[in-house]
Amino acid sequence: MIVATRPRIAMFTDANLCRLMTWLSPSFPVGAYAYSHGLEYAVESGMVQDAGVLTRWIDGLLTFGGGRVDAGLFRWAWEASDGDDSDSLARVVERGEILRGSAETALESTAQGQAFLNTILQVWPRPRLYDWRDRLAETGREPAYPVAVAVACAVMGIPLRPALSAYLHAFAANLVSAGVRLVPLGQTAGQQAMAALEQPITDAAEAALGRDPQDLSSAALMADWTSMQHEIQYTRLFRS
Repeated sequence: MIVATRPRIAMFTDANLCRLMTWLSPSFPVGAYAYSHGLEYAVESGMVQDAGVLTRWIDGLLTFGGGRVDAGLFRWAWEASDGDDSDSLARVVERGEILRGSAETALESTAQGQAFLNTILQVWPRPRLYDWRDRLAETGREPAYPVAVAVACAVMGIPLRPALSAYLHAFAANLVSAGVRLVPLGQTAGQQAMAALEQPITDAAEAALGRDPQDLSSAALMADWTSMQHEIQYTRLFRS
């Protein structure tokens, strides 16, 4: 006899919200403040000089660049972990490690991903996360930041849609914070940029949920170029 089972549905609770806010807060120890995703050279070279251009730059990353790639990786990793599909999760870890336009953006992603996983294991330990850490060690790979966050969210029952939106919001907010310091901009201008990015963040999450999760292409060539130029920039405040 075949018994029909209802698929597990993750519910978004107040506890989920608190946890997401903690994990994606600037105070969470992943060192996000140290990375600019190539923005530092974009400011240095005069390409980003005010809040309007900064907003368009980040919008482009969400739509065509690193934000788009991160959104796809996040969805793929969440679904693989939620479905307990270790083979698929191994593939997304591999893709997440190589899908970067420069050495610095690769470091930006994997360093934050490993720091995130290390902290989660110390504060919110779960057997499945320890098992995943051991599998990563066996392959010698480090998880990309969106992959690490997505796996933790799936393991702890945080639904995909709000988790992805929160991750993309944090991605944009970190770049706005970098722009406020680099241009420099006032705090109010930074908040105006975040307000203008609300729809692009929502659109980026929606687009990632609507396309093939393995569609991880990007087309933000100028952002990749500024990241490469940042590697040889004489005076630097940021690691990327």
